[in-house]
Amino acid sequence: MSSRLRCRRNSIALGIRHALWGGTVLALAGIGSVHAQQAPAPAPQQQPAAQAGDEGATTLETVSVLGSRTKPRTEASSAVPIDILGGEEFHTQPSVDVLDKLRTLVPSFNVSTIPIDDAATLVRPANLRGLPPDNTLILVNGKRRHRAAVITFLGRGLSDGAQGGDVSVFPSLALEQVEVLRDGAAAQYGSDAIAGVINFGLKRLDSGGTVEAFGGQYYEGDGATQQYTAQIGLPLTANGFATLTAEWRSADDTSRSVQRDDAAAVAAAGYPGVLDPVQVWGSPKTHEDMKFVANFGISGESVDFYGFGNYAKRDVEGGFYYRNPTARSGVFSNDGGQTLLIGDLNTGNATTCPTIALRDANGNLLPYAGVGAAVAALPSECFTFLSQFPGGFTPKFGGRMEDAALTLGVKGVWGDGWHWDLSGSHGRNEINFYMLNTVNASLGPSQPGDNEFAPGGNTQTEMSVNFDLSRDFDTGFTRGGPVSVAMGAEWREEEFEVRAGDYASYAIGPLVAQGFSLGSNGFNGFNPRTAGSNSRDNWAVYVDAEAPFTEQFRLAAAVRHEDFSDFGGTTNWKLTGRYDFTDTFAVRGAVSTGFRAPTPGQANAEQVTTSFIAGQLRDTAVLSPNNAIAQFYGAEPLTPEESKNASLGLVWNSGGWLATLDWYQIKTEDRIALSTFFTVTPADRAALVAGGNPEAASISEVQFFVNDFDTTTTGIDLVTSYASDHFGGETTYSLAANWNQTEVDDFTPGIITPIRIKKLEESLPSTKGYFSIDHQREVFHANARVNYYGSFFEDHLDDGGLPINGDSAVTVDAEIGWKFASGLYFSLGAQNLFDEVPERNPWDFIAGAQYPVHTPYGFNGGFYYARVGFKF
Repeated sequence: MSSRLRCRRNSIALGIRHALWGGTVLALAGIGSVHAQQAPAPAPQQQPAAQAGDEGATTLETVSVLGSRTKPRTEASSAVPIDILGGEEFHTQPSVDVLDKLRTLVPSFNVSTIPIDDAATLVRPANLRGLPPDNTLILVNGKRRHRAAVITFLGRGLSDGAQGGDVSVFPSLALEQVEVLRDGAAAQYGSDAIAGVINFGLKRLDSGGTVEAFGGQYYEGDGATQQYTAQIGLPLTANGFATLTAEWRSADDTSRSVQRDDAAAVAAAGYPGVLDPVQVWGSPKTHEDMKFVANFGISGESVDFYGFGNYAKRDVEGGFYYRNPTARSGVFSNDGGQTLLIGDLNTGNATTCPTIALRDANGNLLPYAGVGAAVAALPSECFTFLSQFPGGFTPKFGGRMEDAALTLGVKGVWGDGWHWDLSGSHGRNEINFYMLNTVNASLGPSQPGDNEFAPGGNTQTEMSVNFDLSRDFDTGFTRGGPVSVAMGAEWREEEFEVRAGDYASYAIGPLVAQGFSLGSNGFNGFNPRTAGSNSRDNWAVYVDAEAPFTEQFRLAAAVRHEDFSDFGGTTNWKLTGRYDFTDTFAVRGAVSTGFRAPTPGQANAEQVTTSFIAGQLRDTAVLSPNNAIAQFYGAEPLTPEESKNASLGLVWNSGGWLATLDWYQIKTEDRIALSTFFTVTPADRAALVAGGNPEAASISEVQFFVNDFDTTTTGIDLVTSYASDHFGGETTYSLAANWNQTEVDDFTPGIITPIRIKKLEESLPSTKGYFSIDHQREVFHANARVNYYGSFFEDHLDDGGLPINGDSAVTVDAEIGWKFASGLYFSLGAQNLFDEVPERNPWDFIAGAQYPVHTPYGFNGGFYYARVGFKF
């Protein structure tokens, strides 16, 4: 049923929706005089983002440091497609997370709500141009940022096994602008830059500041969010600045759930304590999300000093699958729910624990009255979890993330125009997991207090040193200006650590021999055998040159060589060109090669978790390719992914109009991902345990990282804007759209399954875009954005047999607000104004998800908010 016909639980949301829509329409319908005969006003000017540490630079155009190592370029003058998102535009987007803001503003960028996906709940995987998150390089002030400690073991096919960066640690108020390079750039920036590069440019203020409060919730009355931000600019000596930004946020969880059929049947049979709904699908609860960013620098007579860093911590808690008290293997039953799993705590005497039936001969559940009485009559040494959890239980999974980074550098000019830059960076991302309301079944009644487990955690640490040189040369044969040359060297070291959990989270208890599963149920703790650190280092050198042969024609080339301690060296190149036919029209293009090195985490990390496979919950092990169990099923050491990129585009820049149209193709070979599940047969299990791998005793399925398949990704990006003086003020119209298609060219049957291929090719909408109108008049502003999401495919629960073909959808965002000369400002807005939700999940009776859980625009519906602040 359409969301517009549903009965609202929150009447306030309905009133805000009408007020916003009416206010926006009135504002754009001509309040004030419309000067239709006047020439269009130029686009609003913004402060530029200079290169890292370049304090105080000003120009008349917004520029990007991406796309060229030699000189910054404007959005219209670049030889490759770049989106330059102004800091204010970015900050005022209705969502509070940087990932959701990027999804709104960049059509080829996708991220979804992650309700029950283990560690992906903590660091959501995002996809640029349909490629995994670790195929996009993240920079801050032009410097490489460390990746997160989370490996996305459950990434809905597309992101399985990816280890990307965490950009949610930045308060958006700290950003001067965000630059998105939509082109391969491994020859310029190194590993990971296959899909593109995102650079976060930080503000450089030496005075003034801002304080702001934000609050909102979903139309359904849940997901209440509060956020408080403060920023101050301070002088650092007479020639420097220090800009400090802090933010704190909390958010309640949401629920878009219905009761599972199996839970309803359990409750109908009289089992006590069955919640309704017993399993929650929604956004996770954020207990605390604290962020701090510092950006500082001092300009000297010959040398400039700069630095920036951040500290963040986050505590996020989500749900897991329901453990049915009449069926869950390894806890309640081991014969498909026919009889209750009962453990004998004293096998040395003559007492034999009786068999208790759960179902009759026709497979129907027996009433709890009889089952409960039989359990109560059990001898004291006979143990069953039904005594503690008669209605079953639903584990909760959470993580506490801590992130810190610092970059320090000096730069200056040598002799006759040699610009140099020396910097060093250190970054660390740490995750500590926790499990609530679960058990280590093999321990029987000896469970930790409050059934809380600490399964351990991961830490990613990276250090790097960069030295860069650049200079212009007057060669005489380039009539368009001097040849610009940049060169440099980089050393980098990264380490991935796995920390063991508490003993109860991985213990092989005394009941494991009687069929009870080991480890904290749902997410086994890291045991001391798999804990430890793995590291590697690499060095790189590069050369980048740009030559304007005429005023209309420009070519650029880059070559980069990197050598890694674990798998050797790789050399990559890039060639770009641009020809300006007129002052308003140009053609541009690029060809390049690229690569992505397997991370130490992908090569060595291991985890046992619970997945929904073929209609059942099974304990699955994601193992290192170096693990003996993985090698038993054919695992081999990882090698780098390799890519070939090509793009061709048109640029039109006339008056208030700016339009770019770019075609691209990315061919990637030997992509790194998780293999299919290999079933551990009883014979395999016996052989593995006998060979010194006791953890194989309770594993049902095995996965491992593998270089296996090749893909071709083809797409078109359209980005247009028009600045005018319509409606008595400054009015900007923007239209952006992306068409993207990925095809799997080659794969190994049995390693990558057909359903995995379908997810790789169809899980993201092939078409996505938006049309927006932004109006500014004196102290008042109003904007409206219409978003379009194409159809998508979901393999529900990653089961392999529950397909969902989601329809296309249109959502609307709107905001009105005022900014006063005193510095006070406030706004009222709504994301998904008309409360659009996807069609009902046809498989909702299985696990209780009311909607497809990976809908590209989310499944929570409309969200209204208010923002108030003061700028001084």
